[in-house]
Amino acid sequence: MMHKVVRQMAQLRLQAPPGAVLLKTGESPSAMLSHTHSPPAFQVKSLHTAASAGSGFLCAKWNKYNYGPQKWLQYNKTVHPPQETDEEPRKAYVCHMRNNIKYSPDKMWYIAAFVRGMSVDEALKQLNFVLKKGATDVKETILEAQQMAVERHNVEYKSNLWIAESFVGKGRVFKGVRRHGRGRFGKVEYKHCHYFVRLEEGEPPQHYYQEPQTPEQQYEHWLEQMRSRKVINSL
Repeated sequence: MMHKVVRQMAQLRLQAPPGAVLLKTGESPSAMLSHTHSPPAFQVKSLHTAASAGSGFLCAKWNKYNYGPQKWLQYNKTVHPPQETDEEPRKAYVCHMRNNIKYSPDKMWYIAAFVRGMSVDEALKQLNFVLKKGATDVKETILEAQQMAVERHNVEYKSNLWIAESFVGKGRVFKGVRRHGRGRFGKVEYKHCHYFVRLEEGEPPQHYYQEPQTPEQQYEHWLEQMRSRKVINSL
């Protein structure tokens, strides 16, 4: 069996890259250096393997179609039509994101909803006191978006921005195995998430969500809905 393996190895034809020098049978390394005047450091790499290609080769192989969200950043390239003279100036905005954060999207949702509707300075100040791991990524993403707004989107004052949109998307989920007692095992999931933010120029609105109503206003609204409904198959 061993002689078959040796015969197959002898029949292999390894193609060396251009400029590489291979050792002949019975030739010493000092004789190899006499064939060329180039430094010996460039003569060692006579074979090309997948490992020498770097991590980019493996990423292109295993994550061929996994580029993450791409559409959100395209909103920064939107070209708006020119405005009229008497028209109110359009507010500048910038969209930014951070993908593949090692954090659960369910936990990140609380942080994203917390800063929604705040000014940038207020959001950064509040995030300093949020004792959650995802608060650091949210804060860094907002700071990057603030810098982009000043440098690329003609925003004059970096403090004159507020968070118009802040939401989370589900990322990749890696599954693993956790050992239990009596030879059993359980499934564990390592979740990732994508965080999206959109900053808009100007002051934040007084009520980002629905304006609070008194009990009398709520009753009038409910009464209007009841009177405007339609009963099917009736006169």
